[in-house]
Amino acid sequence: MKKIKMKKKLDAAYGVIGLGRFGEALATMLAQSGNEVIAVDKDERKIREIRQYTDCAFVADNLSADTLKEIGIQNCDVVIICIGEQVDVSVLTTMSVIEMGVPRVIAKALSPEQGAVLEKLGAEVVYPERDMALRLGKKLLSNNFFEYVSLCNQVEIRQIPISERLIGKSIEETEIRQRYRLNIIAIENGDETNIEVIPDYRLRRDDIIVVIGKTDNITAFANEI
Repeated sequence: MKKIKMKKKLDAAYGVIGLGRFGEALATMLAQSGNEVIAVDKDERKIREIRQYTDCAFVADNLSADTLKEIGIQNCDVVIICIGEQVDVSVLTTMSVIEMGVPRVIAKALSPEQGAVLEKLGAEVVYPERDMALRLGKKLLSNNFFEYVSLCNQVEIRQIPISERLIGKSIEETEIRQRYRLNIIAIENGDETNIEVIPDYRLRRDDIIVVIGKTDNITAFANEI
């Protein structure tokens, strides 16, 4: 197998090991965004499919350190190990990649126990299935906002459609900052997006405000309006 030397470029070079639903979607998105991506899987069919997005796609029957070095994984800036179902393989592969000196290693986990082991090795851990379930749950429980981005466990960015009683009020009159300690970072209406929000702007019908702040404060504001 020929060792790959990644080209120098401004964007990061990524390695994705394991092309299940999560890994395949991730590798495809990264490659389509113009990044260098090395994709690795034991399934030849999956490798053939991903080659429409990246030339650096390799079939690997085993994920030993020697095999990964031959592929060129050590040249990546970020490597994501997407082998949550096979705990032993996930742990050993994560260990190998970390020992190669890759600056950032992210590993998929399916359970807190698996995640704890991966974290002890020095990897960042993600729980795709759990996180997707939490995202769906929040949408179902809070039907008065459209989208949100979780920045950490306590801080979020949310889109909140304004209620009838806020139409005509200025941003200052809503007291969103004083009462709820939230900041409005944008106002959307149809195809328009205003990111220069001034205190005397008066809210219009169909406005959607984009706020940033603590999750509890956002929820309190969204429920009260």
